[in-house]
Amino acid sequence: MISASPVLRVAVPSPLRQLFDYLPPAGLPASDLLPGIRLRVPFGRRDVIGVLVEVARQSELSPAQLKPATTVLDTTPVLTPSLLGLVRWAADYYQHSLGEAVQQALPVLLRKGEPAEALVSGWRLSVRGGGLPAGALRRSPRQAAALAALQAQPVVTEQQLASLGLRREHLRALVDKGLAEACQVPAAAASLQPAAPPGASLTLNPDQAAARAAIEADLGRFRCHLLEGVTGSGKTEVYLQLIESVLARGRQVLVLVPEIGLTPQTLARFQARFAVPIALLHSGLSERERLAAWRAARSGQAPLILGTRSAVFTPCPELGLIIVDEEHDASLKQQDGFRYHARDVAIKRAADSGIPIVLGSATPSLETLHNAISGRYGHQLLRERAANAQPPALRLIDIRNAPLRDGLGAAAIAAIGSTLAANGQVLVFLNRRGFAPTLLCHDCGWIAECHHCDARLTVHAGERRLRCHHCGWQQPLPARCGGCHGPALEFRGPGTERLEGALKELFSDFPVVRIDRDTTQRKGAFDQLLAPVHAGEPAILVGTQMLAKGHHFPAVTLVVMVDIDGGLFSADFRGPERMGQLVTQVAGRAGRGDRAGEVLIQTHYPDHPLLTTLVGAGYRPYAEQLLAERQALGLPPFTYLALVRADARELAAAEQALADLRTQLEPGAVEAVGPVPAPMSRRAGMFRAQLLLRASQRASLHRALAAVAPALSALTGGSRVRLSVDIDPIDLS
Repeated sequence: MISASPVLRVAVPSPLRQLFDYLPPAGLPASDLLPGIRLRVPFGRRDVIGVLVEVARQSELSPAQLKPATTVLDTTPVLTPSLLGLVRWAADYYQHSLGEAVQQALPVLLRKGEPAEALVSGWRLSVRGGGLPAGALRRSPRQAAALAALQAQPVVTEQQLASLGLRREHLRALVDKGLAEACQVPAAAASLQPAAPPGASLTLNPDQAAARAAIEADLGRFRCHLLEGVTGSGKTEVYLQLIESVLARGRQVLVLVPEIGLTPQTLARFQARFAVPIALLHSGLSERERLAAWRAARSGQAPLILGTRSAVFTPCPELGLIIVDEEHDASLKQQDGFRYHARDVAIKRAADSGIPIVLGSATPSLETLHNAISGRYGHQLLRERAANAQPPALRLIDIRNAPLRDGLGAAAIAAIGSTLAANGQVLVFLNRRGFAPTLLCHDCGWIAECHHCDARLTVHAGERRLRCHHCGWQQPLPARCGGCHGPALEFRGPGTERLEGALKELFSDFPVVRIDRDTTQRKGAFDQLLAPVHAGEPAILVGTQMLAKGHHFPAVTLVVMVDIDGGLFSADFRGPERMGQLVTQVAGRAGRGDRAGEVLIQTHYPDHPLLTTLVGAGYRPYAEQLLAERQALGLPPFTYLALVRADARELAAAEQALADLRTQLEPGAVEAVGPVPAPMSRRAGMFRAQLLLRASQRASLHRALAAVAPALSALTGGSRVRLSVDIDPIDLS
């Protein structure tokens, strides 16, 4: 129905996949209604902050049913047309509510109504003061100087006032006389990482130089490049020289890294190299710091933006290049709510902006590798380690029937001792935090399990707690069995906490540093813990996959991998891919300096064909073998998947909701598997079932999902069942 005034179509924070129509606030000019601005609007019994998406002439509702927006919060869009288009594409592609997707694209304080511009105190002439001639107030020289400053420019800020040698009281005197008035004015964002004197570039080897030249040739147009280089091959130096070229053109660069742990060292490299402010965006910052960095990027004050997953939506008016480091890493995919993949959104953003994007990895995902091999992406190879460093020697250690001390075999213990005696450093890798993964009763076989998940509780001995690593539920460590009430409780299996204790006993003369989520929760803890390691003295690092990616430990000459066998028999078809990436990345921490490195991989399956290929031939032949298997089985990247999940208080209700949804699918459009219980069928008190959809064409999959979108919304109604869609899932558990 056509309305007498414009109709505002607003994305509000709601799981409903629709826009909501409102009238403009009374008296607001139509020219102020720009898509991408924030509005405060009534929604149900409360006011919420939404984003204007469209201005329409008509609504399906009658004008009498439309409520006016309460407040317009912005004069310029917080989401530019290109960014708003990107978010709309992402919400559509990932089958998610646009209102919730828009919220994810904004800093938390903007979602709460904070001004998009930083405001500072200032003064301007009043109507009366504007009528005074130049040179007025000569009897009061300071007031005359303040008046002259106001006559020379529209607004004088407190900082400008101080630079003129004036103080607040001089302006207050003008305010008291009715000649000036206080105001708030936008200011450039503060709280940037400070600029430092520029550092010198390094000389590139032939592979690095060729990669840089190929990518530089595409500056100013869209092209996706895979920069595939063995660990330690100098990918970061290629990034740095590309960034240098882009900054010299007056453009901005957005760099995405998968985890907070990688940002300090990356930031340090950037600060040592570029004499420009750097905007830093990740979850370890305060909300105020994140907003300041967002403002700096938006204003162009920060030419270099470094962040984790959500930084992909940061406004950059002069964006010239995007870099995604460790593009294979699962942390780039949001695993709940708006399940977007930052790498793929970044590729779409680069395409929309007409700029190149670089995906860097020593172990590229099979999807990215397939696109590079098939010619869709540029493929730049770095075949050798930088500075003539040699690749580490990998060796499988058969631990079948071998006695283990808290997970460590005799060969590993001996190698650690020899390395320390030779003034080397050791990295002991176990991707399992805590003291032990299982608390078991030796008398009756009882196992401590989570009350809310189908999972065992992990022992955290230092805290005397049992903790679920899936839902966070915890309880004190019991003294007696929960089944027979006997005292014969045993810790089964090692965790990083247990390994740390064993290594401290075995090698008491050397520092042992544990790096996992438990030890790095405090701000700055990561850098503090690594300080003795970076000092280069003999030491032992014990850690999880937090140590696997991108870290440079030049004194580490031995890596011991305690338990990687689980990846060989994962229920998820991506398990072998992740295992190969993890082994390669962890192994790459050894021998990065001027001393050769060695990697010992403990396994119960030393003859497994995947392991022998990985150790004997390297990641690339291993990945090509997995690609061949995927093609034969009709799995990604040769087909396309969507996983529809249902959570409910009863498993039957979850499965029934998915069964009802399956009946809505067009016959033959996609292949449907399920509904079946999820591999972990109960989590955080909710039963979980899933329906896997597969199609040979991406478009077919999305058409099928679009057709059942109304059914998805209807089935989610009430509180019985919660449905979600995961496009291109990377975790089927």
